Amino acid sequence: MNNRKTRIIEAVLFRSEKPIEEKDLQGFLAEEDRLLDILHGLQKDYAERGVHLVRRGTAWGFITATDIRDALVLESDVPRALSRAAMETLAIIAYYQPITRLEIEEIRGVGLARTTLDQLLDAGWVTPAGHRPVPGRPTLWATTNGFLHHFNLSSLHDLPMRNELKEAGLISGSTQGDLFSYSSEE
Repeated sequence: MNNRKTRIIEAVLFRSEKPIEEKDLQGFLAEEDRLLDILHGLQKDYAERGVHLVRRGTAWGFITATDIRDALVLESDVPRALSRAAMETLAIIAYYQPITRLEIEEIRGVGLARTTLDQLLDAGWVTPAGHRPVPGRPTLWATTNGFLHHFNLSSLHDLPMRNELKEAGLISGSTQGDLFSYSSEE
């Protein structure tokens, strides 16, 4: 059996959130390829693993192995749109971290609601990163690995350069205070 074809079918099945019809899976193969042989081979390969390949009617998909299902607690994320203030705050933290709340407010030019940072904390995108060694010891904020993962970044070096953002019309000005001022065309 062709390993590449097996890997393609396996990847298609893993990527799908729901079972896929055999006719749709066959579309990834040449007409002469024997889809059922590939599926039965995958089914056998996964028989002793934490997920099983199962057939439901004429559709195939992966499910959690029944003997371990009760050991798993499934949580689902409910996507929420971030407010404009939260997006601006996240961008500032990403580019200037570690940064204090006061410094964020100075860059944005407006006060920062506690709920804005709470929203970013709840999303797992920012975290306290120590304290600035000045009177009052304000909390420093930084992005997390969850931020990198969510935005598909390997590191902070993958963030667009400020001049790229300016050329794209997403920011204006060149000083820190107006870095995140939006163009009047919004």
